[in-house]
Amino acid sequence: MVTSAAHRAAATHLQSAYAMSERRACRVLGVHRTSVRYQATRPDDGVLQDRLKVLAQERRRSGYRRLHVMLRREGHAVNKKRVERIYREEKLTVRRRGGRKRAMDTRRPLEIPLVANQRWSLDFVSDQMTDGRRFRTDCDRQLHP
Repeated sequence: MVTSAAHRAAATHLQSAYAMSERRACRVLGVHRTSVRYQATRPDDGVLQDRLKVLAQERRRSGYRRLHVMLRREGHAVNKKRVERIYREEKLTVRRRGGRKRAMDTRRPLEIPLVANQRWSLDFVSDQMTDGRRFRTDCDRQLHP
């Protein structure tokens, strides 16, 4: 599907390159003249854009829906779709929470056994009870020579 902007560009190209009239260029492209003549009149979003950025910085965990509610409470007569468009244009996103911290590496080097069959180990045993509760235990053991 070709957009209206692409139709406008093609009609302008035909008019300038081949000295065609607007009527003929539109007929060749199979487009209505009104869609070629149309000029978008989008209101200036400068104030709304600035306020949305400030709110997004203050409330990092709020998405565009929550920010829309906050803007409405402040008195801005704004549509949710408009807030979403500005939110995307400014590349604002909900900041992800950090995950669980995991040990990156061994905390201390493993001890080298001094004699044969000498090694410390930690064994975990886990099971589930009949009512669905899980439990986990650990037992230390040392193998002696």
